[in-house]
Amino acid sequence: MSSLKSEVSNIKVTPWQHICHNLLAEVDIKINGTRPFDIKVHNNSFYKRVLKDGSLGLGESYMDGWWDCEALDEFISRIMKADVRSALSRDVKDILRIMSAKFFNLQSRNRAWIVGREHYDLGNDLFSLMLDPWMQYSCGYWHTAEDLFQAQENKLRLICEKLNLVEGMTLLDIGCGWGGLASYAARNYGVKVTGITISQEQKKLAEECCKGLDVKIVLQDYRDLNMQFDRIVSVGMFEHVGPKNYEEYFHIVCKNLKKNGIFLLHTIGSNETSINVDPWINKYIFPNGCLPSILHVAKASEPWFVLEDLHNFGNDYDKTLMAWHDRFEMFWPEIEDKYSERFYRMFSYYLKSCAGAFRSRNIQLWQFVFTHGIEGGLRVTR
Repeated sequence: MSSLKSEVSNIKVTPWQHICHNLLAEVDIKINGTRPFDIKVHNNSFYKRVLKDGSLGLGESYMDGWWDCEALDEFISRIMKADVRSALSRDVKDILRIMSAKFFNLQSRNRAWIVGREHYDLGNDLFSLMLDPWMQYSCGYWHTAEDLFQAQENKLRLICEKLNLVEGMTLLDIGCGWGGLASYAARNYGVKVTGITISQEQKKLAEECCKGLDVKIVLQDYRDLNMQFDRIVSVGMFEHVGPKNYEEYFHIVCKNLKKNGIFLLHTIGSNETSINVDPWINKYIFPNGCLPSILHVAKASEPWFVLEDLHNFGNDYDKTLMAWHDRFEMFWPEIEDKYSERFYRMFSYYLKSCAGAFRSRNIQLWQFVFTHGIEGGLRVTR
């Protein structure tokens, strides 16, 4: 017994490890503990790396296999609720990213196509297996839904009802993805849809999805739009617009929406009005993305629109992301020969960490409904 005590006392605890232990203890997370949300550290360089590099170091060290966590989503939720990440020092490169987002237009015409190439063009095989039959890569509406497929169909119906679609109307879908909403609206409401995307892979699949329907899919930047539509919708695209372009974005939507038209904006949002650029997400998942705040949207839309309705169902994104992760895990054996182990860890970390962020209520999901000012107001569906 005495020799065991001597051996334990000789284990060296670094200052980095001591700091991490104390920070995590504040949210009841143990290093190498036994609960699902405790983390297992495999490389002691983890502590210094995460304290120096913050969010980027946490994500990259997970990709490198330096640590694991069974309930990664709950781990992230706990540290975000307690704002543990703000206690971690920011790497100089992270500071430069935030400064560059503040002073430079990272979502300019030339840079806007980067996210299409680096994320949405990853492979239709991956997204086809992970998503629902409508290929909805945005938050489902889980009110009355018991599974992902129903939640996404609920979301599509909710959007179409909020837009008050009537047969014969024209609908513009800005950032149409793989054409699921365009297809749903054309099939079920008899509208003529124009969808625009900046992803070659999305355009190909969207055209297949909408074959035989009154739908046109165009590879185009939203800044080049110059038509008139009865209704305009944008789902999961505004996160890529960037603060430097918010006012121009609303001006363009205003210019393309008919006098009695309705515009629905579906976007992830931040509780804080700042340059919301997570360095890991920016580097590995959505380059040049930035989450808007309520103030961002209000200021940019004020000259052009009347806000008729604001609906927050951000908690549903937690369920959506976890459902995607379950399907990603289920179908991984079918596609793993096309991707690396590091990609698998990256994508799994992305889905579960984002679920944890929504669970902590650190970020939200909003649907805004705008008009030019309809006389008598607008009764909006829930």
